[in-house]
Amino acid sequence: MRRLLIVFLLGAGIGFFHQARAVEVTAQAPVRVDSVRAHFTQEKHLPILVRPILSQGVFIFQAPGSLRWEYLTPIHSVLLMHEGRIRKFIEANGKFVEERGLGVDSMQVVLQEITGWLDGHITDTPTFRATVQDDGLIILSPKEAVLAKIISRIELRLADQSGLMESVVLYEGADSLTKLIFSDAALNEKISAAIFTHP
Repeated sequence: MRRLLIVFLLGAGIGFFHQARAVEVTAQAPVRVDSVRAHFTQEKHLPILVRPILSQGVFIFQAPGSLRWEYLTPIHSVLLMHEGRIRKFIEANGKFVEERGLGVDSMQVVLQEITGWLDGHITDTPTFRATVQDDGLIILSPKEAVLAKIISRIELRLADQSGLMESVVLYEGADSLTKLIFSDAALNEKISAAIFTHP
């Protein structure tokens, strides 16, 4: 069974500075996560932009590792992950065209990590080292220097409802970041496998 275990924080410290601590996972109140469907708003902040680029879409996860990341605006595109394969499609003239030679970028890395987070693997990921601040913010730092050039850190905040995320912020450099805010989430709906194989 796929479970996302509730993350419990150690007692709060005294003082003005929040000390980062190792995330502790306990077996209390486990939540079975078979699927998640949520809307998201993405803000892309770059030094060359006066205002961030805003995108909206739908995120769908099915245990153990299927994922659909669909941007509805401003450009309709779909990124699919199923059975270890990642494919990306962009809508052009009313039809989806698959992008070839898709390179690894920060979003692909995060999408793979998100499936692990929803499967209960926040602390034991081979890619990131997890710490938690007193306010409950989980900080993920890349273990490998090569990945740190793409993503310097990820800030993950869990939602009040167990099994769901509230937001994810990817820091892709000193002045660049991508912020994802999730809303209208639903747990454990029945989802067709075709959702993860066809745009």
